[in-house]
Amino acid sequence: MNNIKELLGKQLLFFDGGMGTMLQRNGMKGGEIPEFLNLTNTALIKKIHTEYLRAGADIITTNTFGANPLKLSAGSVDMIIETAIEIARDAIADFGGDAAKFVAFDMGPTGRLMEPMGDLSFDTAYEAFRSIAVSAECAGADLAIIETMSDTLEAKAAVLAVKENTSLPVFLTMTLDETQKTLTGADVRVINAMFEGLGVDCLGINCGLGPDRISEMIQKLLKLSSIPVMAQPNAGLPKIEGGKTVYTVTPELFAAESRRMAEAGISVLGGCCGTTPEHIKALIDACRGCKPTVEEKDFTVVASYSEAVYLDDRPIIIGERINPTGKKRFKEALRNNDIDYILNEAFAQRDAGAHILDVNVGLPEIDEPDMMVRTVKALTAAVNLPLQIDSSDPVTIERALRTYNGKPMINSVNGKRECLDAILPIVQKYGGVLVGLCLDEDGIPSRAEDRVRIARRIADEAAKYSIKKRDLVMDALTLTVSAQQRESAETIKALASIRAELGIKTVLGVSNISFGLPRREIVNGTFFALALHNGLDACIINPCAEAMMNTYRAYRALACLDTDCVDYIAAYAGTKSQTTVVRTETVAQDKEPREKLFDIIVKGLRDQSFSETNELLKTRDPMEIINGILVPALNEVGKQFESGRMFLPQLMMSAETVKNAFDAIKEQLKTSGSKQTSKGKLALATVKGDIHDIGKNIVKVLLENYGYDVFDLGKDVSPEEIVKCLKENDIHLLGLSALMTTTVLSMEETIKLIRTEGLDAKVWVGGAVLTQEYADMIGADKYCADALASVRYANDFFGN
Repeated sequence: MNNIKELLGKQLLFFDGGMGTMLQRNGMKGGEIPEFLNLTNTALIKKIHTEYLRAGADIITTNTFGANPLKLSAGSVDMIIETAIEIARDAIADFGGDAAKFVAFDMGPTGRLMEPMGDLSFDTAYEAFRSIAVSAECAGADLAIIETMSDTLEAKAAVLAVKENTSLPVFLTMTLDETQKTLTGADVRVINAMFEGLGVDCLGINCGLGPDRISEMIQKLLKLSSIPVMAQPNAGLPKIEGGKTVYTVTPELFAAESRRMAEAGISVLGGCCGTTPEHIKALIDACRGCKPTVEEKDFTVVASYSEAVYLDDRPIIIGERINPTGKKRFKEALRNNDIDYILNEAFAQRDAGAHILDVNVGLPEIDEPDMMVRTVKALTAAVNLPLQIDSSDPVTIERALRTYNGKPMINSVNGKRECLDAILPIVQKYGGVLVGLCLDEDGIPSRAEDRVRIARRIADEAAKYSIKKRDLVMDALTLTVSAQQRESAETIKALASIRAELGIKTVLGVSNISFGLPRREIVNGTFFALALHNGLDACIINPCAEAMMNTYRAYRALACLDTDCVDYIAAYAGTKSQTTVVRTETVAQDKEPREKLFDIIVKGLRDQSFSETNELLKTRDPMEIINGILVPALNEVGKQFESGRMFLPQLMMSAETVKNAFDAIKEQLKTSGSKQTSKGKLALATVKGDIHDIGKNIVKVLLENYGYDVFDLGKDVSPEEIVKCLKENDIHLLGLSALMTTTVLSMEETIKLIRTEGLDAKVWVGGAVLTQEYADMIGADKYCADALASVRYANDFFGN
């Protein structure tokens, strides 16, 4: 049999369509666990596979979307996987034919929220994915399809689990919503940067939306990606007719929309929810003759979980302040595990204009790998800028790269053989943009041409590890002009030569030039301008330094990189002879000062909120703090989230910060004998048959922080259990969640039972598969698209 890698990118390949849709068509009841049908109704699963094979599918997907030990009992998972792959293999064998057919082992999300937003650790997720990937390879799968991922960090855990423990090719599809972002804020630029760097074999988008909307995003992805791209759209959005879930996009319309993606050069097409063998046959007929296009792109890009930064014609700023060198207070913060101090440095640099943050936590007396991991996790949750992992220790670099949610810069490697051998394999494995230092066993060369020689050597060695020039940035090294005047002049020459001769981007730590001189800002600013004029791509500077930002903004205007001088005017309009870059802790005098606790919540400084609240409680009434600070701060966070200035990880960090503040208030009320007044009580549940509770848990956290008593019934909750809870606790407001289309019928059954029992209860619904129209069809009182909408509905219901 052919290896699918031999065909991928050379001919257009076709996946099958929806499994859950076909199971429902064949009588699966709402709330049934689809994966168990591998054991109890093998004939049905084989029949569905065969129908897709007859439709022309090249790849059939095992019925294992939820077969994960974090969802199902560990003892049954291996048996389900083995049987599912055996069924698929039998279907292919019985079908026969000359064309190669492949079995894709289906790996869905765990249904839980990853740390720091939730309670699922990277290592736990990795181990769960590892165990099922190993079982799948042993059972005879041809590839792994990691699908319907809404969190890039969870997807990373799954990708690493497959790549490190099996030889299976890895196909990955992420799920994006109407905003063209994942649940945690990633767009196609972030997704492509991160997972192309991790070495997936095929990358794409599935579920959530129909072929028209997914086609828009696929067109963008094709312009960015150097690897094969795939798509598996839904057949539109679901409706309920006659008690059954139906989809509005016909096979003919599905095929016509998908043809646009095929003509654009996509490598793999298939279907997700709502698609049937009829959809796949129409798709294949419509796309016959189309050829995939896979072209190398030349983008140098780094990314956080929500922000991609391209090193193009615009020089970018790397903030240098998260570094203990020469910083007594920063060293104390590292020794005392004061993460909040580090976060404030990050906020200041972000607000001053940094595009990337350098992170160096190396001190001889601390555990650098552990501190780096904790710092990176905290920064990732609080600030959505990409990070530069800065360390001379390979262990520290690898541990940080493993769990970093994005594609980082890595500072650094040099021309020494020992360093090359230690660092290059790590970068090959995890991806990233690697900084190369132009020095070797003989130190830093005095002449520019010798620094270029070392840069060329680093690039050649990197190529042996499949690290391309686009993922390299060379540092010609800034020497101190007061001590090495001639050598420091060579830096500018080397900078220009590296770009011109090698075609590699450049980076410099600019302020090194002025050590030992008075009025360092004069030398720094002038050297900075020279470097920019000679093609400096990435500038490691202090963005809170006025002189450096003056030079940067002026250069961009003069170099026609600031169209119509818009950014320059925005920074300096209304100022006189000078301006000052304002740190985040500083409040402009013409604005009313805000409460410190307010800013702590907005920034998500969890470690400070408890103590600051206790300090306020010495002179302030608890309800004054709640209504005057906590709720307004949460509202501000909500506004920033809805406007796209803040993303889910930051939202959850702020919610956790508020929780700590409430804990302080509860302790004070308990001591004084007072009782906190609840804003109301309500219940939440993920409906029968659905074992995904990410959305519900996010809603719960926010509602509790707004002062509501939340009865959390958990996941896979039957209608009867929900009705019992409402009756016994006199609850009149219920939120229901569902992620899977196969379980929305359980949501409808729950609402019907509530009405049949005559309960005076309003029901709001939410989840990835829900729409306003769907909510109306199943009799819900309200559809809430996200957690903040749920809070607003609760506020309206209780009159808060």
